[in-house]
Amino acid sequence: METKDLPELKSFLKTRRSHLAATLVHPGPNQAQISELLEIACRVPDHGKISPWRFIIYDNSQADPIGLKLAEIAEKRQGSLGENTKAMELERFKRAPLVIGVLSSPNREHKVPVWEQELAVGAVCVSLLNACFSMGFAGQWLSEWYAFDDEAAAYLGARDGERFAGFIHIGSASIVPSERPRPDVARLTEYFESSLSGVDA
Repeated sequence: METKDLPELKSFLKTRRSHLAATLVHPGPNQAQISELLEIACRVPDHGKISPWRFIIYDNSQADPIGLKLAEIAEKRQGSLGENTKAMELERFKRAPLVIGVLSSPNREHKVPVWEQELAVGAVCVSLLNACFSMGFAGQWLSEWYAFDDEAAAYLGARDGERFAGFIHIGSASIVPSERPRPDVARLTEYFESSLSGVDA
């Protein structure tokens, strides 16, 4: 099969940039677009074809009760919240028109190691973000404290043995995000040299 260069895709991948959730505005994806986003998100390497993930959709109509519950749990953990901190908890799921929770739901009985299954879930999160951008939306992948708090995660839909890989906040861009420093690829890369090199056959 002939290799074909895809310059537009390559340019996108070289310049893709997350948008801060607080800068996302309406409109967000409609139901048909959500279905398409999730279809694209699932097209990732998945050793064993296990699909060890689940999605939970949160729209703005659910943001108020979620915020109240998160503030309640935060107060149990930290004591009385200051005005600004409480306001931040109340607004967690109001920052974008749509939030999609991505859950790691591994099959622990499968021969594929759980770590490999979790890596596939991370790939789903990246794929979902890129799907957003490809459809003209903007997004940000966040975890934050409630992804790691058992009570909060259970309230948000996690089942036994599951944990949130993150929450993808999706909407329309209101600003052009500034570029951020990127890794020095050369510093992070080395070529393997076998210790057997130079040994007579």
